[in-house]
Amino acid sequence: MPRIPILVISLFFLTGSIAHFLLTDFFIKIMPDYLSYHWEIVIASGVLELLGAIAILIPKSRLLAGYGLIILCVVVFPANVNMALHPEKFAEIPVVFLYLRLPLQILLIWFIWWAIRLPD
Repeated sequence: MPRIPILVISLFFLTGSIAHFLLTDFFIKIMPDYLSYHWEIVIASGVLELLGAIAILIPKSRLLAGYGLIILCVVVFPANVNMALHPEKFAEIPVVFLYLRLPLQILLIWFIWWAIRLPD
């Protein structure tokens, strides 16, 4: 059975993946304007989150999945920065939460790295 931190990571990314498919318009809205193919990127990142959520549960693929999820977190970081820089687009979210997402993303990256290095 996977350890608790691995289960937490899996559930986090599974929930995020589902959100990408159910709240696609919201995720498109957070995409920086300088990127093209917003819908495609949102769907692709949702698929990658789903694959990572599953693969991290499998001991043989855990390390690769963990590094893949870390890379995904780094790649989507500009969307979080974009939200913080344009709070007027997200009036329903308190500005402090838009800025808190940035260090929390870094903490999430560390948590994944830490969890995949724990012995089985």
